Amino acid sequence: MPNEKLKNEERRLLTGREIIAALHAGKPVYSTSITSPSPYWPQFVKNIGIDFVFLDTEHIPQDRFILSHMCKTYAALGIPPVVRVPCNDAYEASKVLDGGAGGVIGPYVETADQVRALVGAVKYQPLKGARLDAALRDPSSLEPELRDYLEKRNGDKILIANIESVPAIENLHEICSVPGLDAVLIGSHDLTCSLGIPEQYHHPKFDEATRTIFKIAREHGIGAGIHWWLDNESHIKWAKAGGNLVMHSSDLSAFSGKLKEGIGELRTALDAK
Repeated sequence: MPNEKLKNEERRLLTGREIIAALHAGKPVYSTSITSPSPYWPQFVKNIGIDFVFLDTEHIPQDRFILSHMCKTYAALGIPPVVRVPCNDAYEASKVLDGGAGGVIGPYVETADQVRALVGAVKYQPLKGARLDAALRDPSSLEPELRDYLEKRNGDKILIANIESVPAIENLHEICSVPGLDAVLIGSHDLTCSLGIPEQYHHPKFDEATRTIFKIAREHGIGAGIHWWLDNESHIKWAKAGGNLVMHSSDLSAFSGKLKEGIGELRTALDAK
């Protein structure tokens, strides 16, 4: 049997278009959050078995110049870099796309209008202003040459909406109905707070909300997932309930957890001597 490292190295990486198709088809897509801008990191990230990297600029203070280097590096390795912008602003989305992002995650989305604005930035770039508004209202108004140009330019750009609140769940049918949205992603921490059960990730209310979000998203033919860093058992359970976007942990969590475990073992063995 080949070892796990070799299997991952031989695994063919998916293009942005293939990831989008898999999300809509309900097939599993794997990702993790990467915070380190170290130039040594990408070569190892490439072999861990993910389909795209999640780069965060909402909660992680990341310089735009450095972020562009990260995006360009991962893209060169064949791993689409999908960036969470700090707010649901079309210009913020355009900035990271201009810097090399392979897609955008909109944080704390609660309305269909927020998604529509992000669709304009991600799927219709470089259209802006009244021309973009007209295209969003009626895509058939686009001239055939322009429609073909936009599809070739943006067809591999991934768009994901963070669902992190009760109002977002209440508006989820409308949110998931916006053409151009590829997946929704649960922000676990913020959702527990909105539900009134902060950081109670195994609470029945959180489980029910998670399953509701997955059910609605799949009804509309878009991907659904949760960013999860705790037990694999829950992640597998939710994936089987429809969560085909498997956003697992982060480099920071994996590094600190494994190193803490190793140091703990050494202390247990050596401190008593």
